[in-house]
Amino acid sequence: MSTTRTAVITGATSDRGIGMTLAQRYAREGWAVVILDLDGEKSAKVAADIGNQFAVPAFGHAVDVTSEESVTAAEAAVAAEVASGNLPPVGALANIAGITSPVPFLETTLDIWNTVMAVNATGTYLVTKAFLPAMIDNGWGRIVNMSSVSAQRGGGVFGKVPYSSAKAAILGFTKSLAREIADTGVTVNAVTPGAVDTNIRVGATDESEAALAAGIPVGRTATTEEVAAVITFLSSEDASYLTGTTVDINGGSHIH
Repeated sequence: MSTTRTAVITGATSDRGIGMTLAQRYAREGWAVVILDLDGEKSAKVAADIGNQFAVPAFGHAVDVTSEESVTAAEAAVAAEVASGNLPPVGALANIAGITSPVPFLETTLDIWNTVMAVNATGTYLVTKAFLPAMIDNGWGRIVNMSSVSAQRGGGVFGKVPYSSAKAAILGFTKSLAREIADTGVTVNAVTPGAVDTNIRVGATDESEAALAAGIPVGRTATTEEVAAVITFLSSEDASYLTGTTVDINGGSHIH
């Protein structure tokens, strides 16, 4: 299998997360992978496991996506791996790292608001700004940002106002950046999953999960593999004429 490009994934160390499934999918399709997450040791282990399983170059590094200093250091570490020949050039960036909050609006503190916005929206901005220049220099790149159906329908899944607001900001960011850099060979798209079987819905009960599934026309929540399949397509050569798009992955729960 020829590996010619590297995919960078943030938020990819959770066993039930979209990020880890996505990293595995990229590797299965022949990409080298970079795992960036808060826990550097776990990031390195997950990367090594994926690299060994799929026989592709892999690298893991710590990152706090809310910290410009941390993001800059992570990008520099990846660039050093590319320069040394351990990794091919970065061709895709998947901004997956995110958190939610189920707190009702009038109980929301400024700290909750700032934290949710920082991880989801500011993190997407900082990581994209760090990795975009090399993609532009190479004349090819794919950026895929994780939004949510909550941004489109005003919640109604699990996260409330701060989460919906942060994910809506990502949609505006995606469209504006896509337009600005459309002639560089780099595309920018967003995905808006509905309910997905991950750990992010902390505090959800069996009853609430059943009620949620009952409200989805296909009758179930999505798997992480279904979301990963769309993101890897958006990262492919075949998606070269898609930029500034929002791809819904919601089982019909929001049709517009």
